[in-house]
Amino acid sequence: MLVIGISGHQLTPRERDWLQHDACAGVILFARNFASKAQVAELSQAIREAAPRPQLVCVDQEGGRVQRFRDGYSALPSLDGFGRLHATDPAAAIDLAERHAWLMASEVRASGVDLSFAPVVDLGRGNRAIGDRAFSPDPQVVAEFTRAYVRGMHAAGMAATLKHFPGHGSVLEDTHYDTAVDDRPLEELRALDLVPFAAGIEAKADAVMMAHVVYPQVAPEPAGYSARWIREILRDEMGFRGVVFSDDIGMAAAFSAGGVKARIDAHLDAGCDVVLVCHPDLVPDSLAAVEGRALNTAALISLIGRGPMGWDGLLASAEYGAARQRLESGVA
Repeated sequence: MLVIGISGHQLTPRERDWLQHDACAGVILFARNFASKAQVAELSQAIREAAPRPQLVCVDQEGGRVQRFRDGYSALPSLDGFGRLHATDPAAAIDLAERHAWLMASEVRASGVDLSFAPVVDLGRGNRAIGDRAFSPDPQVVAEFTRAYVRGMHAAGMAATLKHFPGHGSVLEDTHYDTAVDDRPLEELRALDLVPFAAGIEAKADAVMMAHVVYPQVAPEPAGYSARWIREILRDEMGFRGVVFSDDIGMAAAFSAGGVKARIDAHLDAGCDVVLVCHPDLVPDSLAAVEGRALNTAALISLIGRGPMGWDGLLASAEYGAARQRLESGVA
């Protein structure tokens, strides 16, 4: 299955054609697709109406520097602030993180969007792409936040996606632009980076997004198209039964698999359920690449958002006002 990117604020005729394809299971939205609350709700509805089957509409609405919807939405703090607060007041930090999750998910759901790819459960250990997106460098602290964040998202009717498995925080390179290699043994990864993922799986997180990082002491290929990581470790050993997403195949670190078809085949063959094709220019070749493959597009149905609350209902909610006020006053 593919989740694809589109170009602007409205669907083009060509993009409507893409949504007819049997392999297209959803759309991921970016800042380029956002003008206002009303517009993004209309776009989400147009996506659903244009497709012959249910579509999963997604976004990265983490907070901090990764927040695609801004005007009219809460200014969500980055996750590292919760980690700093945890050092002096752990209970308050965990409570605020859960409220952050609920608030983020509630606003996204009020816009007619199903899923924000969250939480980031990578360790905050200096990676250029992760940075302040991580809660903490301490795996036990991140595990505690992970459980709280999954609870908050679920309370808002949104599925939770743990990213970026098996951990992108402990290497310097940004996989958007560079190849990233983490040469630590599996035993060290189990004791550190895998700890928050195990906590999230125990908390019944619904999906996992893979990292494009290579861990050569575990497998020769990047984790996103490694059967060792997906089938053996994530599925068999850690017991994850939810949906596995690739990271964006347009990122530089994915190029090692080859051209577009080779990248998609590698990810699907290794055990990814869904391949993210975020760049519209790559969508035609990606749709052609999956012709003839047996795809289970129904697997994403479980990730479609739950609950009817729109903006009017959310704004009238006492919980909404309280969550906004607590976050504004409680996180530095």
